[in-house]
Amino acid sequence: MLNTAHLARVDLNLLVLFHVVLEEGHVGRAAARLNLTPSAVSHGLARLRRLLSDPLFLRTPKGVVPTTRALALNEEISAILKGVQGVLNAAVPFDAATSQRRFVLGAADAVLATTMVPLLARIAGEAPHIDIGLIHTMPARPRSPKDEPWAGALSKLERREIDVALLPLQAVPPRFAARHVYDETFVVAMRSGHPFARRPSLAAFCASQHLLVTLSGDPHGFVDEMLAKRGLKRRIGVTVPSFMMALAHLPSSNLLAVLPRSLLRQYATRFGLIAAELPLKRKADQIQAVATKAALMDAGVAWVVDTLAHLSIDGNRDERI
Repeated sequence: MLNTAHLARVDLNLLVLFHVVLEEGHVGRAAARLNLTPSAVSHGLARLRRLLSDPLFLRTPKGVVPTTRALALNEEISAILKGVQGVLNAAVPFDAATSQRRFVLGAADAVLATTMVPLLARIAGEAPHIDIGLIHTMPARPRSPKDEPWAGALSKLERREIDVALLPLQAVPPRFAARHVYDETFVVAMRSGHPFARRPSLAAFCASQHLLVTLSGDPHGFVDEMLAKRGLKRRIGVTVPSFMMALAHLPSSNLLAVLPRSLLRQYATRFGLIAAELPLKRKADQIQAVATKAALMDAGVAWVVDTLAHLSIDGNRDERI
């Protein structure tokens, strides 16, 4: 049963103080960040020590270090503070024009590179005080047909590590909601003058060396699965963890890379690259703005999703690709 008498003794500000002291590792710096005196911070820590029956922080010549108990408590206290912040955010009407909130988006870097220019332009015009954080997420190779390659990104959404994810999903689990942003197809990217561009056949594709974007380093992607169904394979000469690294490596090599068409349209000229159609038929990916249904009760998150769903990502593109 909830012990309301005990909870009544707890000042929420003490949890904030704990969090800041742990981040700063120094009472004086924590005091300055909280606009308190070092003495007030020390008194607050003393109250916490009595409540939690642990020293929490030990003094050193360079500041303070957390005890084992403090480190164990940190995750739970951070979750409490995030929950309280979410309640407060939901209670205050969201106004994009005046809001100073920060939203975190997760996606593969190719999707981020494609969407961020138009998104930031919209934010600059409609919500100039809003900040955006970006987290690079990539799919995991499924171990079985039932595995969801984007399960990691969906878990980050549920833990509120990210507010919105941009994912190539046609459908999402019932606890999530999704809005269509754009459709993506893939092309074969290479340096200018590459012989594959003159005769872009499936046989030439398989005979070439390839660069594959994979966060895990696993030299196997969706193209390899498509080739395997035809009894074919290719050689993966290099793997890199991001699409932007792929763009940087291709100009000085004879490698081919299967990359998103929208990425090449924006960056091919800058990197001196050309593209050919993928010699395998594949449906376009639907890039969706995904958030939990619970998160969408926050008007700020709902505004971000709606803004992403109304982006125009056709500007500054090389239409030859």
